[in-house]
Amino acid sequence: MKYRREFFRQLIHATGIVFVILAGYLDTTSMIILSLAAAICGEIIFQLDRRFYLPFFSVILRGCRRDDTERGFIYYFIGMTLTYSLFGFNMAVANAAIIILTLGDSLSTIIGRRFGKHPIPLKHDKSIEGSAAFLAAGFLGSLFFVEPIHALTGAITGMLVEAYTPVEDNIVIPLVVGAILLI
Repeated sequence: MKYRREFFRQLIHATGIVFVILAGYLDTTSMIILSLAAAICGEIIFQLDRRFYLPFFSVILRGCRRDDTERGFIYYFIGMTLTYSLFGFNMAVANAAIIILTLGDSLSTIIGRRFGKHPIPLKHDKSIEGSAAFLAAGFLGSLFFVEPIHALTGAITGMLVEAYTPVEDNIVIPLVVGAILLI
């Protein structure tokens, strides 16, 4: 049951790909506003759900959150807002960084929780199998936006940040990946 909840949670996380698709049609300012609006709406819904049952939203939120204080989806939109704000002058880099987070983070959790048997060095709650899934998904997804060498560099960076960051990865991954892709 716990794996099913996490699987569903990560599928919802992966729907963030919609924002990357929208970025192909909207300008940078619109993407910043849209991402920020999603974070604000997410926080409002989160707070209301703690007090009231909200049809549709409560079913999703209560069915897939890890605990009552988790705000990963809000941090995801904050990370997206910051990524478009800092790297929006190069939408290929911004979108590659966000797609690496979106696909890599989702698949690393799904694969790592289900098939992870070999812990990564210095971090025994993460697995080589999950990290490999992050690398593969991040690489393949970012190929739509950047050259293969940059896609590989970004995916490796994202994989390492996801595995070892002590802070919220939904904010840190796209920012570090975006910075590395610009070098």
